[in-house]
Amino acid sequence: MYYETVFIVNPDVSQENTEVLTNELVEKIEKAGARIVKREYWGVRPLAYSIQKRNRGHYALLVTDGASDVSKMIDESLRLDERILRFLTTTITELSDEPSPLLRRRTTTVATEEAKPAGEAGEAGEAGEAGEAKAVEATEAVEAKAEETPEAEVKAEVKAEEKPAEESGATAA
Repeated sequence: MYYETVFIVNPDVSQENTEVLTNELVEKIEKAGARIVKREYWGVRPLAYSIQKRNRGHYALLVTDGASDVSKMIDESLRLDERILRFLTTTITELSDEPSPLLRRRTTTVATEEAKPAGEAGEAGEAGEAGEAKAVEATEAVEAKAEETPEAEVKAEVKAEEKPAEESGATAA
């Protein structure tokens, strides 16, 4: 029977130490008489909700083939390790040779970025710089208008105050 275990490692642990943790778990599984069918590292990903005041975590997937005792041993090992934020072990009946959907999405994203010709990347960079320059100009224009507006209002108020004073002075004289 196949068991799929997904676990989340504390983000304060480095990627290298996450790999060491996974290797230790794999050794325990192999000593127990099971075999690792699939092993994936999904990287640091945001959590759906905060766990132990953490918002991100290292995600890893292990698919094992063995007895139910091995599944219990995996759960016990993960439960006792303080570096593990959460884990979930499920039973699967069919084994897929394809990478998991998360890993497929990561590899297609990386492949798409690498497939861009150097000219397109340069043009995109220049377009980004031009867009930033336009944004800076627009911000400066808004700030200049904001600076002008209070002065214009003050001048209008001063003129409005002067007119009644002149009119009252004309009537008093």
